[in-house]
Amino acid sequence: MMMSATVAAGLPAYLLLLDGLIERDSRNPVLLLSAAKLYGTYAGGFVADAGRVKRLSDRSFAYAKRGICARDESFCRQFDDPDFDRFNTFVGEHVGRDDVDAAYVLASSWIGWLRADTADYSRIADLPRIETLLNRVNALSPAQDHGGALAYLGVLDCLRPESLGGQPKRGQQRLQAADAVDAGKNLLPKVLNAEYCARLLFDQDAHDRMLAEVLAADANVPGLTLSNTIAKRRAAELVESGKDYF
Repeated sequence: MMMSATVAAGLPAYLLLLDGLIERDSRNPVLLLSAAKLYGTYAGGFVADAGRVKRLSDRSFAYAKRGICARDESFCRQFDDPDFDRFNTFVGEHVGRDDVDAAYVLASSWIGWLRADTADYSRIADLPRIETLLNRVNALSPAQDHGGALAYLGVLDCLRPESLGGQPKRGQQRLQAADAVDAGKNLLPKVLNAEYCARLLFDQDAHDRMLAEVLAADANVPGLTLSNTIAKRRAAELVESGKDYF
């Protein structure tokens, strides 16, 4: 886990550097979206304190929206439109292959913002918009971020029990499909499946099996080493907390 510790120690300085660059070039979409992605990664992978996760996730989402607005004013206007049908139509008609990277950063920052405070029902109300973006990204580029859109969709399906509108069985299927994008080399989908779906369904056998597979796997895969290192660390935490959960 040395790489994870090294990155965790170095990221705050890089985040401050990005903040400084954005102060000097406040409408640069590349800088804004890069900052959104990095703040989201730091909040989701390296910070344990819930209050700090919320603050970092808020900043990630704020940067993502600013990046979208700097890049595309017509997309920017959608944030203030309360009509979901118009948002859904806009994304389907307006977001194309050239927009996939930006749309994915927005969606992933948005879901991080939501997950940081699930007790806030105003955040939960944004779920349909996040799903619309993720579905569009997945339709245009299923391999985006190693199946990341599909994995996020699976997590959203498992945020609520079926009795409250969740679809945990579909969530499991989506996370299994995300796992297959890189033939199991991306360890994050298994961890998410265990944490969100297996726990929601109280399936200890699946939970423990997936986490054991992650802990036994090699994290060193080109393009996935950092993500896998974070996944293995999270898997170890889930193994411990699972002793009290089940």
